[in-house]
Amino acid sequence: MQLVVGRIGRPHGVRGEVTVEVRTDDPELRFAVGASLATDPPGRGPLVIESRRWHKGNLLLALAGVADRDAADELRGTMLVIDSAEVEPSDDPDEFHDHQLVGLTVVTTSGERVGEVTDVLHHGQDLLVVARGGQDDALIPFVKALVPEVDLDGGRLVVDPPEGLL
Repeated sequence: MQLVVGRIGRPHGVRGEVTVEVRTDDPELRFAVGASLATDPPGRGPLVIESRRWHKGNLLLALAGVADRDAADELRGTMLVIDSAEVEPSDDPDEFHDHQLVGLTVVTTSGERVGEVTDVLHHGQDLLVVARGGQDDALIPFVKALVPEVDLDGGRLVVDPPEGLL
């Protein structure tokens, strides 16, 4: 499975640097000089990082073969991706990567099937998006009180929803 670690934004300057919307918690590792990143769409990559710097809180990358502003602008919107196998599992038993949660079957503490996790949103609080087959998707805050069990091996996630959440 491919995981997005960044999205190329607008060009910066005239020498081909691009801004990157960082979508990883380890940008120093993912955007290291010399790293080769796959892209979505695949035809735009792979892209090799020649230099990296931070400017006013924005990550700027110089990429091999991208020598001017026009070439940088052609990459705008390109997703920078890695294979999920490259992500080290966490030592914390209560910490999960989004790709581990997507696809899990959601059941209540009483065993009633709710649906399947289709996405994880990060809007101040992590929210699980649960498709409920014919009904509107449910948004469930990903907190221990509401999600007491995550069984990755069993492919399920147990929820204890308060009245009215579902």
